[in-house]
Amino acid sequence: MKPDILITTNGFKGTWPSIEYGTWLAATLEKKITLLGVTENINPAAIDDHHPLEDVFARAVELFQQKGVQYSLEIQNGNAEEIIPRKAKQSDFIVVLSPLGRPQIRRLLTGRSIRHLMEEIEHPILYVPQSKLPLKKILICIGGLGYEVTAEHIAMQIAMKSRAEITLLHIVPPIDLDYPTARTVGKNWKTLSQTDTPIGRSLRQAMEIAKTDGLTANITARQGNVVEEILAEVKKENYDLLCMGSSYSANALRQLYAPNVTAEIAEAVAIPVLTARYKNEISLSG
Repeated sequence: MKPDILITTNGFKGTWPSIEYGTWLAATLEKKITLLGVTENINPAAIDDHHPLEDVFARAVELFQQKGVQYSLEIQNGNAEEIIPRKAKQSDFIVVLSPLGRPQIRRLLTGRSIRHLMEEIEHPILYVPQSKLPLKKILICIGGLGYEVTAEHIAMQIAMKSRAEITLLHIVPPIDLDYPTARTVGKNWKTLSQTDTPIGRSLRQAMEIAKTDGLTANITARQGNVVEEILAEVKKENYDLLCMGSSYSANALRQLYAPNVTAEIAEAVAIPVLTARYKNEISLSG
């Protein structure tokens, strides 16, 4: 897959970080941008009024031209949570999103939009609550179950273009079950890359890829609650981009009782979060 960049906005000023960051990404990877504007809740009496999308589009086009990226513009009427996944299905995209500015009461009743969009969009998602550039430090969460492979691969290619430093993070959660692999992980959580466990093999493979690509990479491990430890690592080391897999990459009963860690993290951090479901192969080149 050789995805282009789909940037989305509903005119809310908080979506500008996705346009800024998506433009940087398109320029870095030499990709074409599709800017999708969603016009929501049109009042027939105000059909001729100035719409916020006009200002956002004008500003975005100026930025696209300044950065020299190819782009196309599209406007659709409807609900953004429905329009964006439908558009994403039409081609291979990395979908770049920011908060849509929903009222607090709506978030309480229906949940945050990012959770719904992660469920519905099969392509990689780059969620940008705030744009953090230049890109110098990338944190890739390695879980050992294979969910993170696609996000990891994309992150490596972005790092190659931007020459960013990579940190591979694994969190060892409290282990309730007593079996050989669990005991090995619990006993050797600080040196997991040296163990013959699924996570150990995943870490070694990721390091080998990074070295082959000429990247600066290191491994760090933490023990405790997964969400809390990832947030603590992000805060401690001041990363510029966080990359994680998605539990929706696997069709398993695990999804029914495991928390969506990626969504919880995306809602809590103030840096861009790249998430992607597992796919056998993805390429950003060409």
